[in-house]
Amino acid sequence: MSYTAHPETRVGHVHLKVSDLDRSIAFYREVLGLELIQKFGHQAAFLSAGGYHHHVGLNTWESRGGTPPAPGTTGLYHLALLYPDRPALAQALKQALESGVRLDGAADHGVSEAVYFRDPDQNGIELYVDRAPEDWPRDSDGNIEMFNAPLDIPALLSEA
Repeated sequence: MSYTAHPETRVGHVHLKVSDLDRSIAFYREVLGLELIQKFGHQAAFLSAGGYHHHVGLNTWESRGGTPPAPGTTGLYHLALLYPDRPALAQALKQALESGVRLDGAADHGVSEAVYFRDPDQNGIELYVDRAPEDWPRDSDGNIEMFNAPLDIPALLSEA
């Protein structure tokens, strides 16, 4: 491998094809608490946290009135929103559950703790918090060893 991405490279935003723009805007605002930054008619919208230009783009350019991809097809598995600490993740989870979201799963991955659910168009969403890198599980050679263990949801929610 001759090229390595700059170590400060980050995923800046995700753009999702949705079937109903207003329904999706409502979900991302009311359930996830994202702010609507800009809307382009009935075709696209940009939402973010903290005043960033956009973390999530929503559009109906190719998908207005469409249906979710069939299981077993390729595409986006999920978008992931990283929270700064465990209490912030707990508050986000509490809001999602109070909004009627049904969890698809929750896991302790050693390097992070995460919960998973779907938006109205069945796009996967992960809400997570990273552990400090010095706390990540490693093998005897120092390589990261992630795992998939159950996450204690009640203990997480107690921090909300």
